[in-house]
Amino acid sequence: MSNNKGGVLSRVFGGSSKGGAKTKTAQTPQEAIQQLRDVEDVLNKKVEHLEAKINEETAIARRDARTNKRNALNALKRKKRLEKTLQQIDGTLTTLEYQREALQNASMNGQAFNALKSATSALKNVHKELDVDSVQDIMDELAEQHELSNEIANAISSPVGNST
Repeated sequence: MSNNKGGVLSRVFGGSSKGGAKTKTAQTPQEAIQQLRDVEDVLNKKVEHLEAKINEETAIARRDARTNKRNALNALKRKKRLEKTLQQIDGTLTTLEYQREALQNASMNGQAFNALKSATSALKNVHKELDVDSVQDIMDELAEQHELSNEIANAISSPVGNST
């Protein structure tokens, strides 16, 4: 493995890119989700590699089953060890996926909460300018103005000079 990959793996698994002590910093949910995805990607690549190695060991065991039993048995032992490692990685991937989904749900809940909080604040600001008495006063004034408009409309629409 090259030094560059080692640095990436170190950062993915919680190390420092400088090789020094890791400092604790609060992560955003998005950063934590990305870190979980990065670890999942690395482990999925490891799974692919292990599956290829398992297939190789199976092929060796089959090939040497009749001609070189010792080599075939060693290949089966290596295969079994690789399968155990693969099973452990599968368990780790399941745990990471569960944690990522939980974090995504918590993040969405936090965003929904912040939206509700903002909407409540905006509603309070609107209601600061309103109270029941001032609304009733405006409605009374509006009714008076409608009544006046109707009186004016009636006066304008009645015929003039038709008194006989």
